[in-house]
Amino acid sequence: MRDQWVKRLRFQHAGQVVVAAFAAAVAVGTALLMLPIATTAPGSAPVVTAVFHATSAVCVTGLSTVDTPNYWTPFGQVVILVLIQIGGFGVMTLASLLAIVLTKKLGLRSRLTAASETKAEGLGDIRSVLFGVVRVTCAVEILVATALTLRWWLGYGHSFGRAAYLGVFHAVSAFNNAGFALFSDNLMGYARDVWIIAPISAAIILGGLGFPVIMEVIRVRRRRRWSLHTKITLMMSTTLLLIGAVVITAVEWSNPKTLGQMGLGEKLLVGTFHSVSPRTAGFNAWDYGQVDEGTLLSTIILMFIGGGSAGTAGGIKVTTFFLLFVGIVAEMRGETHATIFERRIADRTMRQALNVALIGIAAVVASTLILTQISDIRLAELLFESTSAFATVGLSTGVTAKLPDAGQLLLVALMFLGRLGPITLVSALALRESTRRYTYPEGRPLIG
Repeated sequence: MRDQWVKRLRFQHAGQVVVAAFAAAVAVGTALLMLPIATTAPGSAPVVTAVFHATSAVCVTGLSTVDTPNYWTPFGQVVILVLIQIGGFGVMTLASLLAIVLTKKLGLRSRLTAASETKAEGLGDIRSVLFGVVRVTCAVEILVATALTLRWWLGYGHSFGRAAYLGVFHAVSAFNNAGFALFSDNLMGYARDVWIIAPISAAIILGGLGFPVIMEVIRVRRRRRWSLHTKITLMMSTTLLLIGAVVITAVEWSNPKTLGQMGLGEKLLVGTFHSVSPRTAGFNAWDYGQVDEGTLLSTIILMFIGGGSAGTAGGIKVTTFFLLFVGIVAEMRGETHATIFERRIADRTMRQALNVALIGIAAVVASTLILTQISDIRLAELLFESTSAFATVGLSTGVTAKLPDAGQLLLVALMFLGRLGPITLVSALALRESTRRYTYPEGRPLIG
């Protein structure tokens, strides 16, 4: 009993530190963005505007209420860039370290199971995890920044300095799944340019897979003896990307405001990109205010599911979604336990997945309901904005700036919850080991 209380107190203390650290980063970012040197507007940025963009950057969301390249000065843009890097690095490091902490603080049987399935122990100690995240982050961002710099320098005639600035900013924003861009129309001006879209898409995908998956693929790429977590993440990421690309491209195929005026190759490029971006980068190469409602619904689903755990993506995560699907299939078959890849999924893990999904749904629905009461914007657009904020995506139909201050602050809270909530919640659930020494008589209320 004493060990359990100590375990809970340690996690509570760690959880408080994590929340406080991210809150402090938001506070510092807000103060910097409120400096007169950070904005082109007279005086300084309003408090709500500064808080909103600092939170959006630290939580690597990308939602914005102002025109980033024109409202913020180079100083303000660099502040946002640094906040994105801090937020993305912090999330990857935090999630990876918690994986190690969990396997070391659980009971022996739980620890062995977690270590074999998640490869958490294979990540090494804290120092190796930190250096590993730094190496992966720097390698991906440098490669993508180089490709983008060369394209903007040689292909569009920008000076090398300007091209390098654009390349670094968008590489960091892409790998950290932030979605901030230095163009007023985001990436709409480069929708047909494969040399811009492809590197950014690659960075988004890698950042969304998560550090443990990337490291495991690198280490065992020859034998392909991947852990269950890596198998699920890779399988679901690929499946959702392909399904999303097919559905979105098909729905927008004849829409003159999106894909209708493009050639075959360009349609496939842009359609695929808008299957990648909702998971959860937030870049857009078309105006989401002009898309079909079928595309809005498909994008909302992709945003809510999100990407891989221990990465820069948001949402409930692909592993959570897949476990829920497997659980439904097992129940329909009348099986006692859910199984996948010759592994039985623990009942406790299934309950954790259900908790995360239901809390996510509750947060999005409640926020959308509140927004409908304080604004006169369409329900579909408000649901899109709420999901984008919770899943830390950053895509928008263009109504974020139209929300009152109360609505924008609600999205701030939703971004913060969406970024830190799932990580701390799952960790808290995993650390809660208590065995009831008695059971009540079984009850079976009617279902359905």
